[in-house]
Amino acid sequence: MNPNIPRTDRKRVVIVGAGFGGLKLARKLARRKEFQVVLINKNNFHEFQPLYYQVATSGLEASSILFPLRAVFQDCKNVHIRVTTVTAVHPETKSIDTDLGPIEYDYLVVSTGADTNFFGMQNIIERALPMKSVSEAIALRNRMLQNFEDALSVDNLDEKEGFLNVVVVGGGPTGVELCGTFAEMRKTVLPSDYPELDFRMMKIYLIESGGELLGPMSENSQVKSQQYLEKLGVIVRLKTRVQDFDGRLVYMADGSTIRTNNLVWAAGVKANPLSGFPTETIGRGGRLLVDRFSQVQGFPDIFAVGDIALMTEEKYPNGHPQIAQPAIQQGKHLAKNLIRMQKGQSPEEFTYKDLGTMATIGRGKAVVDLPFWKFQGVFAWMVWLFVHLMAIVGVKNRLLILINWAWNYLSDDQSLRLIIKPKLPKGNFEAIKQKVEDQLITK
Repeated sequence: MNPNIPRTDRKRVVIVGAGFGGLKLARKLARRKEFQVVLINKNNFHEFQPLYYQVATSGLEASSILFPLRAVFQDCKNVHIRVTTVTAVHPETKSIDTDLGPIEYDYLVVSTGADTNFFGMQNIIERALPMKSVSEAIALRNRMLQNFEDALSVDNLDEKEGFLNVVVVGGGPTGVELCGTFAEMRKTVLPSDYPELDFRMMKIYLIESGGELLGPMSENSQVKSQQYLEKLGVIVRLKTRVQDFDGRLVYMADGSTIRTNNLVWAAGVKANPLSGFPTETIGRGGRLLVDRFSQVQGFPDIFAVGDIALMTEEKYPNGHPQIAQPAIQQGKHLAKNLIRMQKGQSPEEFTYKDLGTMATIGRGKAVVDLPFWKFQGVFAWMVWLFVHLMAIVGVKNRLLILINWAWNYLSDDQSLRLIIKPKLPKGNFEAIKQKVEDQLITK
């Protein structure tokens, strides 16, 4: 295998990761004559992470929040996209190792984002349902819909409870939005789909170890979001820490348990820096330590943006929040600095502009914190819809999402409740089966 990237006299900028930060940077450099851009990503598409929960709850089809990378850069001959995984960085030779082979760089930008943080709890790693990729969102949708099918076929009350109940861990936007949507489905859609099931049995729990929901938001938004959820029938448990999960019971640190087969983990994230960086460059949460120019500590030609980057400012001594806006702003700012550097000019320091935070809690309910105004309710929900719609990549995707949202609002019926299971070729299945058997024998 060979990456087959032609060498030119342009400065080669290798960007690892096509999330919000990496994609913004690549788009800003795509038509600059002084750069050759190499964009490396595990998938051939960009994912709009804030709407994962709508895929998981059948509100949107996965294709609505994905956009092919090659469609973004169709007319950009100096952009080279490679779908592969980066395995190591070699700063001394200015190269990276990938599954396709080595790739040299003049400037390297790491924008690999963050993954779910299970805090080392092995049983939860093996049994919980995370929400950090579109494939995980589809897996959650499949699991929940299959549970309702399975609940029809059991008479035992305990088993039925296990299929219907859902526990969401983490009181951030993902947890709050998931619980709100599950509660709306329990009220409007599911009783029509499954008239043989009594959805008064279905309990939705939101577990948060802190003393409030939506920690970074204003007190009004925290209180209002909890009120909205409780009005929808969600059981909110604050100052409660999940300790274990055996597939049937969720165990709390206070000794209490909850019966469910479904534990959704949205309790935290951790960065995954590439192999090859010295330990002194890695800070809290696995994030790469960068200065105000996004340069990784000790490496003038390596940069990091987004969730993977730990950049401190006076207002953000622990780094910027791991959300879309810091990544987008850092990607845009780094593009300007790379251009300045090529012109022989000094780079400028980055300053994060907080544009606000928002979360939706079911239909017609949201909380919005803007720097100059904090509000909740129906208008907040409309603002949330508009902001997220405009942030989607691609006119077609925006149109599809708008149609879906309008239909859902008018009809209470998403019509996307499909259980789609991947089917492996028989040879693949046999190979996987043999591998599992070999591991069991070894143990």
